[in-house]
Amino acid sequence: MGSKTIIVAGFGPGISSAVARRFGREGFTVALVARNAERLAAGVKELAAAGIQAEAFTADLSHADAIGGLVATIRGKLGPIAAIHWNTYGAGAGDVTTAPLAELASQVGMATVSLTAIVQAALPDLRAAKGVVLVTNGGLGFDKPELHAIGVQWGVMGLSVANAAKRKLVALLALKLAPDVYVGEVVVTGTVKGTAFDQGNATLDPNAIAERFWTLAQARKESTITI
Repeated sequence: MGSKTIIVAGFGPGISSAVARRFGREGFTVALVARNAERLAAGVKELAAAGIQAEAFTADLSHADAIGGLVATIRGKLGPIAAIHWNTYGAGAGDVTTAPLAELASQVGMATVSLTAIVQAALPDLRAAKGVVLVTNGGLGFDKPELHAIGVQWGVMGLSVANAAKRKLVALLALKLAPDVYVGEVVVTGTVKGTAFDQGNATLDPNAIAERFWTLAQARKESTITI
């Protein structure tokens, strides 16, 4: 895939930071996208210290209608898009029987509509580059009774629905865009070290997850793996 641009959408500590470093080491220029400008600036500084070219783009990825303009801006500054890492998730709608409908719409929209928007906007570049779309997903989306129970008991019903919808979208995109564009997901079923969810007992190494993303992108075979 050469020296092209990767958009890391939903940048923060943990998986996305590790993916930015992993692809950056392979010659990718990295576009970091998130709402938190301070976090983005720190990410650019960290990558620069490792010899990786990166730029920050502050954006709220829940606003799907603005994603096309964001991608155009990134392309204008950094060149064609060869890869996307979608690492976003929404919040709210923990109890779908009482939550405002806008919270559930935001959760599912972030997982599906916004992901679709960034793929559509970058698709000409991705096709030309034989590029990749890499998606972080969560195990709550699996259709298993014990996970349904966790979704209810832990108050993460909205996230469970969003993860399930995202999983379906990844599968559809993988079939539709193959072989020109590879689409795949890593489904994370535990707590990742260094993230806001890490209370000292996290077991998953973000660098190992980033390596799995890189392996998927190179092999272009499996559309989903679980960690």
